[in-house]
Amino acid sequence: MTRLRVLIADDHAMVRSGLRALIDAEPDMVTVGDAGDGLDAVRLANELRPDVVLMDISMPRLNGTAATERLKQEGSPVKVLVLTAHEEPGFVQALLRAGAAGYVYKRAAAAELVRAIRTVAAGGAMEHATDAPIETADEQAAPTSEPTEHASLSERESEVIRFVAQGHAMKEIASRLELSTRTVETYKTRAMEKLGCKTRADIVRYALRRGWLRPD
Repeated sequence: MTRLRVLIADDHAMVRSGLRALIDAEPDMVTVGDAGDGLDAVRLANELRPDVVLMDISMPRLNGTAATERLKQEGSPVKVLVLTAHEEPGFVQALLRAGAAGYVYKRAAAAELVRAIRTVAAGGAMEHATDAPIETADEQAAPTSEPTEHASLSERESEVIRFVAQGHAMKEIASRLELSTRTVETYKTRAMEKLGCKTRADIVRYALRRGWLRPD
């Protein structure tokens, strides 16, 4: 099966790590690279030729709108899916005029973001994640598991799960919390059982909904 190739552009490493874990957990997607600013996003899009660029707006050197516009002016065939916290109609229209194939609000659920990537890659339109996207004939949405929102985690379990979602290794988490690696593993296991998580991607989805991967 040919996998959708996705480039992530966001100026926060923590957010890029979370999005990479989310995308790479899908059987039909793979992250081919990530950029921390708009200029790198344009350069990597031209070098790596992904199917979709997941583009943040507020980035240094070149913002996401300008980066999108530059890619389209250069004739790049890549589809740009914008991640935005701005919901004003005028702002959104500017994104679409710049050449974005669609946009997703940052408050959207992880499953809706994944669905939006598939939609724009297949040539569909995605106006925002709170509306159903325009489906394409060959679109096959992979099933996702969503952790429960009402699990009661202890303070330590929450700390461990937050670090896991951010991409830290067990030894690093143990060092940060001044615990043994075995103890950290125990907290992680307990938290995953309470949340109904089976994979790190499930943990990332939970962290995204809790706002743990949003920049301050």
